[in-house]
Amino acid sequence: MSVLERVRAAYHRIARVDRPEIWIDLRPEDEVLADAEKLDARRAAGELLPLYGKLAAIKGNIDVAGLPTTAACPEYAYLPDEDAPVVARLRAAGALILGTTNLDQFATGLVGTRSPYGAVRNAIDPAYVSGGSSSGSAVAVALGIADLALGTDTAGSGRVPAAFNGIVGLKPTRGLLPTTGVVPACASIDCVTVFARTVDEASTAFACLSEPRDLPVVHRPFRIGVPASLGGPLQDGWAEAFSAAAESFREAGAELVPVDISAFLAAARLLYEGAFVAERYSAVGEFVDARPDVVDPAVRRIIGAAKDIPAHRLFTDLATLDGLSRQTSAILSTVDCVLLPTTTEHPTIAEVEADPLGVNARLGRFTNSTNLLGLSSLAVPAGTVGGLPFGVMLVGAAYADRILADVARLVPRRTRIAVVGAHLRGQPLNHELTSRGGRFVSAGPTAAEYRLYALDTVPPKPGLVRAASGGEPIEAEVWDLPLAGFGEFVAGVPAPLAIGKVRLADGSEVSGFVCEPMAVEGAEDITGYGGWVGYLGR
Repeated sequence: MSVLERVRAAYHRIARVDRPEIWIDLRPEDEVLADAEKLDARRAAGELLPLYGKLAAIKGNIDVAGLPTTAACPEYAYLPDEDAPVVARLRAAGALILGTTNLDQFATGLVGTRSPYGAVRNAIDPAYVSGGSSSGSAVAVALGIADLALGTDTAGSGRVPAAFNGIVGLKPTRGLLPTTGVVPACASIDCVTVFARTVDEASTAFACLSEPRDLPVVHRPFRIGVPASLGGPLQDGWAEAFSAAAESFREAGAELVPVDISAFLAAARLLYEGAFVAERYSAVGEFVDARPDVVDPAVRRIIGAAKDIPAHRLFTDLATLDGLSRQTSAILSTVDCVLLPTTTEHPTIAEVEADPLGVNARLGRFTNSTNLLGLSSLAVPAGTVGGLPFGVMLVGAAYADRILADVARLVPRRTRIAVVGAHLRGQPLNHELTSRGGRFVSAGPTAAEYRLYALDTVPPKPGLVRAASGGEPIEAEVWDLPLAGFGEFVAGVPAPLAIGKVRLADGSEVSGFVCEPMAVEGAEDITGYGGWVGYLGR
């Protein structure tokens, strides 16, 4: 699929998913198509473009030339003359910018609901929060609209949304990605982060964006610290899911080492319960005082309270943090990284509305400390619990970013499959995936080169056929399966269906259901419904 076709498919996808709350400013399709033509000319001229044709979304507190930077507060908006360096580097590497995305106002929150542009709903189940503050960026990637997205992370904003939406969230060591052109939350600890669907995609983008530096590597076997105690309850089923994730690393050859994470948890509490939150007032406090009527109530309460923290508390907290940092450094000197649940629970939007500060505070138990301590982190999917994504997080020493990516790649013995019919979530054969350890990855369209037909089978199924001409994008879901489970699954596929290669809208190919062309002779062509679920709901 050409870059022009990929841009058109992305805008088709935007219209089909109908999630306007993702965006603060979505660029007109014609503008992005014009950029794609220029990009093709650059490639034809021999320019090296490691992110050629990748579609990117940018959190609305990061400058994009020509679009207002709002930080989710329209009255705060300004129009930047140039891109933030991280955005300029994306463009230089060949990425195309779709627009700016919604966020918890002034990057204050882990829920994704604190915005005048609307609560950003979860990519999998819209009754649940998407996570914040980088909510729109995460959902744009999870829904298959963007390949990559930039967020920011002060207390977990680049990791909690990744966990809630089943994608990768890379939070680098502070300073590796420049924060110039970013509206600060806590300027001394803010990080620009990368969202992607795979560790390899996130790592490639990170390499294009980061400041030049030789990062250490470690040869296997890896030593992974696993908490002796998690310091509090988790949502039902999550402790078991975390244990299973740890076991998968052990089975892949890592050594699991019990560690005491109490120093990490104590540092996490300092971020909001101590004096460090005063830096949020330093960033935008004067604006909040001047225009309290345009600021989200929860955001206003947090930033406003920070104004009255006495200076002596900061020095006391700095001394406390120094002691905790020595303790965590000692732990990280004995292991390559620490494995943690990314967060503690996945609330509904209604639960957050009922207790906006309490729920938000609980979500940061494992993420709040990372930037205060100057550490690196990588959030990755680790299956589902109750039909929703569950994620884990690797935390490493400063500049251990490459090590974390290598550790995350330890458990690749799974493969992906695209489904378009009776194996979709909520359909009668979905259990054939879940019973074999299948994990939902993403929903999105195929390339615009297929026709879909209603087959006369029990239960009813569609047949997907690649068309020589006149093809259209068809809604699909991508799942991953353990290799053994994949083999069992393929062995049970009945004719006229078969497993072949299906091309997705992003140009990648995965294994997926295809149909023998002779089986669709006389069958109803249902391509115009956009997919099997659309046909069933006709």
